[in-house]
Parts: sequence; C-alpha cells; structure tokens
Amino acid sequence: MADVADVVTEAVTEVAAAAGSWRRATVAGAAFGVIAAGAAAGVAIERLTVGRGIRKKARLALDAAGPYGSLRGMPGTAYADDGTELSYEVEEVEEIEGSEGSKRGGGASGDTLTVVFSHGYCLSQDSWHFQRAALRGAVRAVYWDQRSHARSGRGVDQVERDVPVSIDQLGRDLKAVIDAAAPKGPLVLVGHSMGGMTTMALADQFPELIRERVVGVALVGTSSGQLGQVNFGLPVAGMNAVRRVLPGVLRTLGSQAELVERGRRATADLFAGVIKRYSFSRKDVDPAIARFAERMIEATPIDVVAEFYPAFAEHDKAAALERFVGLPVLVLAGEQDLVTPSEHSEAIASLLPDARLVLVPDAGHLVMLEHPEVVTEHLAELLARTGAGRTAADAGSSSG
Repeated sequence: MADVADVVTEAVTEVAAAAGSWRRATVAGAAFGVIAAGAAAGVAIERLTVGRGIRKKARLALDAAGPYGSLRGMPGTAYADDGTELSYEVEEVEEIEGSEGSKRGGGASGDTLTVVFSHGYCLSQDSWHFQRAALRGAVRAVYWDQRSHARSGRGVDQVERDVPVSIDQLGRDLKAVIDAAAPKGPLVLVGHSMGGMTTMALADQFPELIRERVVGVALVGTSSGQLGQVNFGLPVAGMNAVRRVLPGVLRTLGSQAELVERGRRATADLFAGVIKRYSFSRKDVDPAIARFAERMIEATPIDVVAEFYPAFAEHDKAAALERFVGLPVLVLAGEQDLVTPSEHSEAIASLLPDARLVLVPDAGHLVMLEHPEVVTEHLAELLARTGAGRTAADAGSSSG
C-alpha cells in the first residue's frame, strides 16, 4: 500500500495537471490550482483505501438512491425588479380529516401564516429537505431559489447589464417572492447563510413589511457583516494572501466557465473532500447527505460563484437587525462552522437581546442537513411562539 506522502503527491499532481490546462487559457488557473492543491491532504487518507473507480460508482449509487431534494410543492414564478425569473414552491396546510376539503388551496388568506425559507450561497431550496418533510402540511410554507441558483433564472442585470450582485438586490428578490406567493397574512422568515443576509436586506429596505406582517424570524448559520475577516479555518497569513487574489481569480475563472467546469469534473474527488470539510463537522455524516450537498454545490456554475462572491465582503446589515427587535427570533449556528463562524451568530444575538441563541455542538455550516432534528425542533418552537399552532410543534418533536 502506498504511504500518505505518495497519495498526497498523486492528489496534488492531479490538481496541477488540471490547473495546467486552465493556465494555457488564463493565468488565474495557476492560482486556482495552488488553492485547490492546498486541500489535497484532506482527501489523501481516503485515497489510500478507496480506488477512484469505486468512488465514482459510489457517487452514482448515492445519486440514484438518495431521496434528498425530492419533495416538490405547487410551483410558481415571481419576477424581480430587473425581470429575473424567481422560482418558488408552495406547500399548503393540510386540513384535519372531515373538514371542508383536504387542503387549503388558492394562496394565503388574510389570517394564514406563511413560513418563507431562503437558502444559502451555491445551494437551493432543496437544502431545507428535512425541515420541509417535517413541517409539510403543518404550516403553509414557501421555498424559493435565489437568482441564478437552481430553478431560478440567471440574473438579468448580471447577464445583460453587467451589474454586480448585491445583498440588497437579493432582499428585493425576496420581497418579489413574498408579493407573489404570500401577498397577505402573517409571515415567519427563515434564512440560512446568504438567505439570512437576504432576510436582513429585506428588513433594511422594507421596514413596513416587517412591522406590519412579520411575526417571527430564524437566522441560521449567517452573518450581519465583517465576512472579510473570516479565515475559513486556514492560517491567517495564508488566508490574507488568498483573500487578495481570490476575487480576481474567480472573475477570470468565471470568464472561462466551460473550461473550468471541465476541470471541476476532472478533480471531482478533491472537491468532494473540500465541500465536505466546509459543510459538515461530523466525521460520520451520512454519505448520501454529503453527496446531496455536493450535488447542490456542483450545480452552481462557476460564473455564478464568481458573481456572488464579492457581495459578501460588502455585506453589512447589523443596523437592519433593529427591525427585528420585539419579534420572536431564533439565531442558530453550528459551533464548528468555518464559513460563517458561530461568533457571527453570537454578534447577531447580542444586538437582539430577546433572541433565542442556539449553538449546535459538532455541527458545521450545513447544520440543517447535519443535525436536521435539532434545527427542525427549534423552528417548530419558534412557530409555536408565534401562535402557529400545536401541529408545528408536534412536527418538530417527531422529526428525529
């Protein structure tokens, strides 16, 4: 059996070979190769015992067998202020057997509470799979895909007018989805990572909506600002160097999207290891769940990754949190989150003294997939605090 050094060498050589093909098209390929090669050791041990062909077959088997992301609701389309098509799905409340009709359809009535779920960067509405399964039928819920992600259209401003993506734009997108899918009735807003930032941007720009209709908020693994200081678990000196070059690298790679996507496929094993490291904390996370997260992230085109990244450094919505004062608020994060560290959730909670702060041990950035029962239970408690009824709390207690 080869030793660890040989395996690491093989991994780095593969990445370098891929970077070499990119380098012929752009000098940023070399920088990207260096960054990627730095993660090679993270998958080296796996390569000692599991062959590449077996790993590929395992991924295909997990894709075929995994039920995650399969839940669907009533589809709809909202239109952003620049014309971008935003895809959403609605799950209606199931009526108790024997009442009029089996479902309450036709959209939200004036007193029907709607829970709106906003997903994170490089994910999709399917990232809420477990919460959706547990709460299905108990509350009216809206799940949507952010612009340029999953089933939503590419951002019109970005494609046709070269306008940078901003968190403020995402807040206006969320308002368009609410106007289309839940134009009346009380709201509970749930956002993970970029989705939490989107929720803050909504509050910043539409304070009257928060004041008049929002009755609860959940901010999961997110940040109100200062993301430029996050080191992603890397040494400070190394991360400072990466931070200086990464925006330019991503822009250049985004301009060579087809070439880069081929390189991504060529180094699928390596990137699977990187995704797992930055998504989860547990070593024993279900391989099917890890593969599910990998598929969502893989599905985000490199030019979309490049478009969105600069918006996070500019994000600063600490002042907007004041809009949530007096509301039931859940602030939840994984203690081992390397993307939006739990200190950012603690900072949010410090500005919302009545918020319920929950830090989940042995949990990473995708805490709603890694510890779904914990997240669902606390969401159900939040809904109960808003008066959403006993059914949501029952769903949370049975989700594990």
